[in-house]
Amino acid sequence: MSKPEVKTDEKKQHFDDIYVAENPVPYKERILDALEYVSDNFNKQTFDRLILPWAQEKASDSAPLNFVDLAGCFGNTTLATVNGMDYDAIRNNWRDEEACKTVDQPRRFPAKVTGIDISANALVYGQSAGIYDETIEADLNAPAPEARQAVDTALQEADILISTAALVYLESDAVAKVLDAFAAGSGEGYLLVNFLNPFALDAADATKRMLLDRFEFVGSMASRHRKMSALEQENYPGEEWALLEIWVLKRKG
Repeated sequence: MSKPEVKTDEKKQHFDDIYVAENPVPYKERILDALEYVSDNFNKQTFDRLILPWAQEKASDSAPLNFVDLAGCFGNTTLATVNGMDYDAIRNNWRDEEACKTVDQPRRFPAKVTGIDISANALVYGQSAGIYDETIEADLNAPAPEARQAVDTALQEADILISTAALVYLESDAVAKVLDAFAAGSGEGYLLVNFLNPFALDAADATKRMLLDRFEFVGSMASRHRKMSALEQENYPGEEWALLEIWVLKRKG
């Protein structure tokens, strides 16, 4: 999950240097390992329960689903949802610079996967490893006109959109534009998003209202996200784990 250049909650730990690394090994070591970033197990469980059966029935080799990972950085949640990899499998795949060059498990349904992120390095890696088929580099809070058009087109054409632990980095008007673009698409389309606790709760509440105004609610799950860093534990005394609320919604009509 990349961090656009905006005002952020300074009580939350940020990992700017990791997000712009040339491969996901530092991400694996300093986030997945050090902070027990287990949330992709629960993203996978929710996806498998509420989206995967439809995706496997709908998709075919001649008509793959358009799948968009919004602010997905190196693509760990794409690996969880599209490839069916759990926390341990992702960590093993990213154990060193050689292993991470390819993906250990195949996709579970035919898909054209588009990665959208602010980190050029993360997108280059994701496409070279075969996690992403196409990429769009964009600061979603202030995209260049060409990037805005590319993002909007990808979202309108998407059958499945995921944005996990990332919307917290977007301004409210940027969130609205993303949701409006996906809602403007035709046909059945599913959206998987999640919200962090205890970070940016007011922004999360505002995003939930926008989602419910635009989409039909399908289901949800509450889970662990990752352990808090030392900075976060100092800012939120008594808390050890950051928690996650995972929502799935679909286009109306």
